[in-house]
Amino acid sequence: MAGAAVTISILTLAAVHTLGIQVDIPTAIILSVLSAICACGASGVAGGSLLLIPLACSLFGISADVAMQVVGVGFIIGVLQDSCETALNSSTDVLFTAAAEFKEWRKEGKKININKAV
Repeated sequence: MAGAAVTISILTLAAVHTLGIQVDIPTAIILSVLSAICACGASGVAGGSLLLIPLACSLFGISADVAMQVVGVGFIIGVLQDSCETALNSSTDVLFTAAAEFKEWRKEGKKININKAV
């Protein structure tokens, strides 16, 4: 889901920057939270992250026409976008799996040494 959240945020912020809209820190945080929540429903749906861009663009008052142009750009760069999104999803899966494994080891009283291969 991390890849979809990043895709939604980055493409929306690219549209915002292109239109010359200033973004303050609280609004950027709201966008990040909104993107993360929306990504939960978009995971596994082909093009799901791109189809949530109009929702994120509405946070900045960007019209649906312009938001759909951003979606069109997303489809044009789809191969690169999808590859990066998949790589980010895979890396976060590994991160959370390792965190869960370390938690189990800690419960069992095993020593955790991340400086060398186990």
